[in-house]
Amino acid sequence: MDFDFTPDEEAFRGELRSWLHDHLVGEFRDHLGVGGPADDSHWEIRLEWERLLAKDRWLNISWPVEYGGRGGTLNQEIISYLEFAEARAPYWVGVQGRDLLGPTLLHFGTEQQKARFLPPITRVEEFWSQGFSEPEAGSDLASLRTTAVRDGDRWVINGQKIWNTFGAHADWIYVLCRTDPAARHKGISMLLVERDQPGVDVRPIRTLAGTMEFCEVFFTDAHTPADHVVGSVNGGWGVVMGTLGQERALTTLPMIFGFRHEVDAAIEVARQRGSADDPVVRDALATAYSGMRIIHWTYYRMLTKMMRGGEMGPESSVSKLLWAEWHRGMGELSLRLRGVAGDITGKDYELDLGQMIALNARAETIYGGSSEVQRNIVGERALGLPKEPG
Repeated sequence: MDFDFTPDEEAFRGELRSWLHDHLVGEFRDHLGVGGPADDSHWEIRLEWERLLAKDRWLNISWPVEYGGRGGTLNQEIISYLEFAEARAPYWVGVQGRDLLGPTLLHFGTEQQKARFLPPITRVEEFWSQGFSEPEAGSDLASLRTTAVRDGDRWVINGQKIWNTFGAHADWIYVLCRTDPAARHKGISMLLVERDQPGVDVRPIRTLAGTMEFCEVFFTDAHTPADHVVGSVNGGWGVVMGTLGQERALTTLPMIFGFRHEVDAAIEVARQRGSADDPVVRDALATAYSGMRIIHWTYYRMLTKMMRGGEMGPESSVSKLLWAEWHRGMGELSLRLRGVAGDITGKDYELDLGQMIALNARAETIYGGSSEVQRNIVGERALGLPKEPG
């Protein structure tokens, strides 16, 4: 791994740092570290922050200029993510469009799809949500039953999706549908579906953290134009694998490199409460710190492979497994160190940032590929172990 930036990259980093110093102030500074890829808390302030980033063209650094990007390099994009994490900038709200669908369209979309959908994403004018999981098709996504049937110049969609992240805020949903009932993996297509139509019913789900970022969505004769298929018809499985790879690579990068701040905060709590000299507490904090550093090195290795043009393999599953399990334990430790204060909420179940992080971390071993699935991928694809029976 080479951690040295080129002179041009150093200049880019310096320009961004200077911009963050001048603009991450006032109410934005009052909301450092809020939000995440599956956390809609403080939505309005995060939306305002993202619009400021868009105005000064600090979004989608590596996207082509014609789609609203800077036409920069992947390295510059990664540098921007690292700087946002270091500054603890509020997490943007357009994650589904910017970090997931956008790169998918750049790779698999038609020229018409790119020209129509990418610029509004960069301008923070249209928001997206993901329609993948179903009540009977979560980890086994290939068993999904939502159907799309071709009817002249449009697709007609029927079925149900669940864990539709940011669905209540979305203008569009990218939906996995079964377009060939006789096939399994090779009978799935990804469709772009407008949310505001009679056949789409979005119902928010309140989470343990008190937020409503997840939704269930019911499609009843919903429709979308025939050319709103990403990739080929019945080729959606390959498309979605690319989307999930992107999710495990860059989408979570600011959150993962922000883990250091959580460890620092836990150490400070232990010092303030006089427990920093307790050998049990010291051991727990040392374990947390070591785990955080291992996650960072693992992620650096994965980023290095991306920078060199390599495809993500089992290492993305290793990384997902490491950080999701670690963060869940870190959330529990941070609350435990606070004692009774960690269990007390504000008026109307108002949670502070630490409580919000800890509770949202409970979902991280599930979304983006459950820990059980990641272990199977590592065992079968990396270690060559026999497949699990059944």
